[in-house]
Amino acid sequence: MIPLSPLLVQLVDYLFKEGIKPVFVGGFVRDFFTGHPTYDLDIELYGVSSLESLETLLTPFGKVNLVGKSFGVLKLVYGDYSIDFSPPRSESKHGFGHKGFEIALFSDIDFASAARRRDFTINAIGYDPLTHTFLDPYGGIEDLKNKRLRCVDPETFVDDPLRILRAVQFAARFELNCDASLIRLCRGMVENGALEELPKERIFEELKKLLLQSQSPSLGMKVLREMGILPFLSPLDQLEYTPQDPFSHPEGSVWTHTLMALDTMARMRTGKTDTDLVLMFAVLLHDIGKPDTTHVVEGFLNAPKHAERGVDIATHWLFRITEDKTLTARILPLIRYHGWPRKLFRACADDSDILRLSTHVCIDELIRVAEADFFGRTFTGEKPDRFEAGEWLYERSHRLGVLYEPPRPLLMGRDLITQGLKPGETFKPILEAAYDAQLNQKFFTYEEAKRWLKGYLVTNV
Repeated sequence: MIPLSPLLVQLVDYLFKEGIKPVFVGGFVRDFFTGHPTYDLDIELYGVSSLESLETLLTPFGKVNLVGKSFGVLKLVYGDYSIDFSPPRSESKHGFGHKGFEIALFSDIDFASAARRRDFTINAIGYDPLTHTFLDPYGGIEDLKNKRLRCVDPETFVDDPLRILRAVQFAARFELNCDASLIRLCRGMVENGALEELPKERIFEELKKLLLQSQSPSLGMKVLREMGILPFLSPLDQLEYTPQDPFSHPEGSVWTHTLMALDTMARMRTGKTDTDLVLMFAVLLHDIGKPDTTHVVEGFLNAPKHAERGVDIATHWLFRITEDKTLTARILPLIRYHGWPRKLFRACADDSDILRLSTHVCIDELIRVAEADFFGRTFTGEKPDRFEAGEWLYERSHRLGVLYEPPRPLLMGRDLITQGLKPGETFKPILEAAYDAQLNQKFFTYEEAKRWLKGYLVTNV
């Protein structure tokens, strides 16, 4: 029995009195068994005569939005809940992509027939709030108990290519083992070019769920490999075949290291969606340049400038899945500089090096990525209990005030004007020289900066 809030009880009683039988379906029911409570509900309504009458019926509970008559879904925000109402329906493929479906609405179809259109058995479980009983025609409850992911109907499953990626993120989020027949089915769809039908936005959303909502994203990455999806996301498919120096990376290939680093980063997520997405993608792609740069030098494996090469590759890779330029702009510097915390620590870098680094990348985010990179491996000896380079850089950058952003320039254009200069093309090189001197700690205060400027103008202008 699923405990319902007073708000939902009120809604259920109201619908019943109006001659409508509500059945809770989808994630709300599934997540009752997985222990992931949600406020997003899908409710199928049996006995509905028309969408228009249903819309009128629901108006006492708030503003109702009709999501296209072809989809037959009404949306309602009710208290803390976001609810999708729809009559039972069937779907048939008639066009290209994951939206190419014809929808048929029914008022008297049985639950098993209505649930046949769903993707996985775990999403085809219904709950009757009037009788407090579960409706499970395809064995979804048993599959959840056995940690198994199966499709409802192979014949209808292949109609929607998005289901391939949904299988990946569900397997990771709920730590499920994909049924062998599901793996074969998805591999066949991939081989037939099903993923080519998907717009980049949908691919991005599924990868986002994989990276943000799973405790072990590596589980989903392994499913990607099993289903033959990695070539579609190339050059991720090359990581498995790229070896690493066994002394620094005894875990093996770049692929193995990347998966370990992803799981490490997942345990370090901040809880801020935008930031966590940046960090997870940065870790996923931090060694993407190694396949192109790894070679043997005097008997040792090395990947010189793999970070720089990785920026170019990651730029194109990210463009294939998202138009979000702000996201990409935050990810790329983390790839470029992911090795710098350890590099600067080993070199006992001075303050000016750290100040300069802060002008290229958010140091707080960089430390997190570098820590995931550091701990995302096996160790030949005892595993370190701390990331010493990260702690060192955190303390130094915090003291300098550049943990989250670079220092603000002390000198501005107005300071040049006070020295008698007229605004023009000469301003830019002077201000650049001034900021460079500030980063080199030639001065620390505004008064010192003005004295530096006077001397610079006498010598150079």
